[in-house]
Amino acid sequence: MTTRTATVTWAQANARRIERQGLAAPMTSSPDRAVAAMLAAHAQVSSAAELSVGLRLAGATRTDVRNALWNDRTLVRTYGPRGTVHVLTAAELPLWTGALSAIPAGTGRDRKDVRLSADQTEEVLAAVGDALTGAELTIDELSDAVVARTGPWAGDRVMPAFQDMWPRWRQVMHLAGHRGVLCFAPDRGRRVTYTNPGATPLDGPEALAGLVHRYLYAYGPATPQHFAKWLAAPNSWAVSVFAEQAGSGAIEEVAHEGGGPAWLVAGDTDFPAGPARGVRLLPYFDAFTIASQPRERLFPGAAYTRALAGGQAGNHPVLLIDGTVAGVWHQRRSGRRIAVTVEPLSPLTAGQLRELEEQVERVGVVLEGKPEMTVGKVTVGPHA
Repeated sequence: MTTRTATVTWAQANARRIERQGLAAPMTSSPDRAVAAMLAAHAQVSSAAELSVGLRLAGATRTDVRNALWNDRTLVRTYGPRGTVHVLTAAELPLWTGALSAIPAGTGRDRKDVRLSADQTEEVLAAVGDALTGAELTIDELSDAVVARTGPWAGDRVMPAFQDMWPRWRQVMHLAGHRGVLCFAPDRGRRVTYTNPGATPLDGPEALAGLVHRYLYAYGPATPQHFAKWLAAPNSWAVSVFAEQAGSGAIEEVAHEGGGPAWLVAGDTDFPAGPARGVRLLPYFDAFTIASQPRERLFPGAAYTRALAGGQAGNHPVLLIDGTVAGVWHQRRSGRRIAVTVEPLSPLTAGQLRELEEQVERVGVVLEGKPEMTVGKVTVGPHA
């Protein structure tokens, strides 16, 4: 049962986000459908991405996610929102690359003498795309290929990185992903490799319109500022993008409990009749905790201090109870054994404890291990 509303409460918005992401009840579909539902799965930590996707699917395991990535190729691991590594759907890669390429580029954090010029950037991107077409190269092999196609200047080791210096060209790695000429390929032993996915970006305005629609369907009602934060894009740019979509009638304004006007996909105003219910475990940088706004409602009271790192979501795996963050958790693997420690911020009822045990078992299924649960203090710090 759904209700139609002009003023959207936090409980309504939250319940719909949870329902549409397969967190109310697992989806009976495929890994790419699960990723599409959350738009993108953060994948800097591969096991966290596998868990994000697997927990949204009935009976899925990490093997299913890996097969979708490396065998079926319905998923792609590449540089996504905020320039960080994400898993995206292959079907939506043209939309993503078109939209991400349309975000205004800043000057970057590198010193002026380190930065590439606009012409050098385009030369490097062309070299990356050419070198990776039909190939799977390690970073060292790719570096040699880029320098050979451009010049020694691209290989100057001028970028500080992890107590080392990287070659100049690597400052545009994420941009190569956004342009659709670079993505991750299967590891070669312990070495990461890259390839060219052959994605032709959609035209910028078409891609941005599509991404706004997808974002608001998954996370609306939302403001341009929420959209900008999710993408690490300028607020003024996001305001203009939303204004254009509003002018075309593609999105509509609503009042919401978070304060001030926000936006939905035009006509998409049905919401669940009741609030979110149940106990869920979400891993590091899960899409739901990253993108849902306003953050102080998702992380109420003590959760805002305990489960956020200086206001940044994702650094702690979280315990959700009835749709809001109510604790943190941590898992440590040794062989097939997975030690799961859950720290609720308030005592659990007997029913909540049973649901938590079921969630821990589900984590074990997805990660293909044997879980052992402890309810107690999580002493491990936030993920770096």
